[in-house]
Amino acid sequence: MTTTFVHGLNLAANGIRQHVLRYGGAGGERAQRDAVVLVPGITSPAITWGFVGERLGRHFDTYVLDVRGRGLSSASDQLDYSLDAQIADAVALVKALGLERYALVGHSMGGRIVAGAAAAAPQGLTRVVMIDPPVSGPGRRPYPANYAWYADSIAAATVGCNRETMRGFCPTWTDEQLDLRAEWLHTCDLRAIKTSFDGFHTDDFHRFLPGIRVPALLMTAERGDVVKPEDVAEIEGMVPGVLHHRVPGAGHMIPWDNEEGFYAAFGDFLGVRV
Repeated sequence: MTTTFVHGLNLAANGIRQHVLRYGGAGGERAQRDAVVLVPGITSPAITWGFVGERLGRHFDTYVLDVRGRGLSSASDQLDYSLDAQIADAVALVKALGLERYALVGHSMGGRIVAGAAAAAPQGLTRVVMIDPPVSGPGRRPYPANYAWYADSIAAATVGCNRETMRGFCPTWTDEQLDLRAEWLHTCDLRAIKTSFDGFHTDDFHRFLPGIRVPALLMTAERGDVVKPEDVAEIEGMVPGVLHHRVPGAGHMIPWDNEEGFYAAFGDFLGVRV
């Protein structure tokens, strides 16, 4: 796994600095295909999705976002870290990038963000991919993770740690993946993480689903318990025509567990097999 990228961009959008990593560029055949904007999960700065950005960048003009409070995007004790603010960021970002046709792809928390953005029907959106989005919320079962896992790992990274420290939190990851997490996790503002984690239980993700009017793909993890079969059935009933693919042998961090299965799950949904 490498993390070579074309370049990083800082854009003023929705009143904050939004940082993205751009892979691939828009030349040649890519100009004939949609761009892809990838929104990572709760503690995943854009650089940690670099290996996916590189793969998608072979085929698309690909942008990976540092969600507010992560990576090199804005963070402060005055910032609104709510889901609604994150959705507004995504909508403002694609406008600031000047994208004419693009797909939104989001993992975990990012899956909730892109669902909300898709429901807002921004100009130029052609497709949306929700990757194992938390289906917890008011009156529903809790998100199957402990907040202390996030807080403790960020605390370790903030004072400085190495791959062996991170291995205690992510025992199945490769050395390179652990090194990258140890290097970048400190950029996750704990206030942002707490707000997002609490939002998994207080925000109604399902309210966005009936508003999705573009082709949609739901990708879920076979070994994960974030999205269960009954949740898939509910989403299928709320998003007419949604496609579903369950990635074999993968937990919630799907491309870390089964990278090729992750790419295969897209099929030709994005317009070309990745």
